[in-house]
Amino acid sequence: MKSIVVDGGSVEEAVQSALEKLDVTREQVEIDVLEEGSRGLFGIIGGKQARVSVTLKATPEQVIKGFIDEVVEAMGLEIEYSVFFDNGYWYVDFTGEDVRFIIGRRGKTLNSLQMLANMAVNKKLEERIRIIIDAEGYRGRREQSLRRLARKTAERVCRTKSDVMLEPMTPQERRIIHLELQNNDKVSTLSRGDDPYRKVVVCYKQRGA
Repeated sequence: MKSIVVDGGSVEEAVQSALEKLDVTREQVEIDVLEEGSRGLFGIIGGKQARVSVTLKATPEQVIKGFIDEVVEAMGLEIEYSVFFDNGYWYVDFTGEDVRFIIGRRGKTLNSLQMLANMAVNKKLEERIRIIIDAEGYRGRREQSLRRLARKTAERVCRTKSDVMLEPMTPQERRIIHLELQNNDKVSTLSRGDDPYRKVVVCYKQRGA
C-alpha cells in the first residue's frame, strides 16, 4: 500500500498535509504518529516538527484480488478472473481453460472457495463485505437446476405425502428453493442443521393446516 511520511507544525497539520498530497479522506488511511513534535522555548527555540506516516488502506477489491491470486497460484491453474461490485455484493467471475477445477462436483469447490474468500477477506477489512464467486455462468445454470429440483421435489412430496430433505446447500442455494416454493399451497419449506451442512426440507401441508 502507498505510504508517505510528512512533517508539520503539529500532528494535525502533518496529517492534513498528507491527506492533501494523497488526495484522500481521513477514513481512507491509517495514521501512525512518529513524532509528536514540540513548540520549544518561547514557542520558537528548540522546537521539533511533528512527523506522521500515512498509509492508504487496502480497498475490498485489492484484498479480494490478493486472496484470489494466492489461490490460483497455489492451485497452478490456467485461469483468469474479474472482480466487480454490484447491488451490494462483490463478485469474482472466473474464465479459462481450467475453470472446471474451480467449479468442482456440483459446485462444491466453488462454494468452498467462496466461503474461504469471505472469511479471509473480511478479516482484513474494517467493514464487512459479501463476496459471490462464479465461473463462466455456473451460478445461473445452478439456479435453474435448483428451481427444477424444487418443483420436482414438491411433486414428489404431494404424491407421497411425506417430507423430503434435500442435500446440504449454501445460504444462496437454499434461498432459491424457498423462493421457488413459497407460493405453493400444498408444500412448505424449512431449513435444518448447521452450515455448511444445513439442508432444506420440503414438507407436505396437511389439509386444514
